[in-house]
Amino acid sequence: MTPGASAKGADQPYRLGSGDKLRINIYEQDKLSGEYTVDDGGRVTIPLLPPIKASGLSTSELEKAVAAALRKTLIRDPNVTVQVVTFRPFFILGEVKQPGKYAFVPGMSVETAVAIAGGFTYRAKTSSVEITRPSSDGPHKLKVSADAEVRPGDTIKVTGRLF
Repeated sequence: MTPGASAKGADQPYRLGSGDKLRINIYEQDKLSGEYTVDDGGRVTIPLLPPIKASGLSTSELEKAVAAALRKTLIRDPNVTVQVVTFRPFFILGEVKQPGKYAFVPGMSVETAVAIAGGFTYRAKTSSVEITRPSSDGPHKLKVSADAEVRPGDTIKVTGRLF
């Protein structure tokens, strides 16, 4: 694994992105509470509120943003909680038996992702893979080993060996 590849973002909170499904609870507001999906524009649309930017925020930052929007229009002192119900998928391509899009599972490693995709093909280079990880300042490409952490939205590329 390259230095810093697993540490990059490991101590940072999870950042929301398009495709994440969230459970937003607003205390004593059953009609506003519910499950919402972060749309392609990175926003969450809650009834009676303008769309709220969620992409790139942590769940606690989104809680504050929703509370601020509620405070402006509807509720004097809102109590908001946000939980991720379903993470956005990860993608795997290259020398695996079933490349494609798969549901993310927290705590997943590259090895687990490859297993979900049916395992390596006989031509696969198993010593390292490339992960393209989206971030607010553009995608980052990392060369990592099989024990590296996979995050929602990652694209894993397994290359072929020459011999």
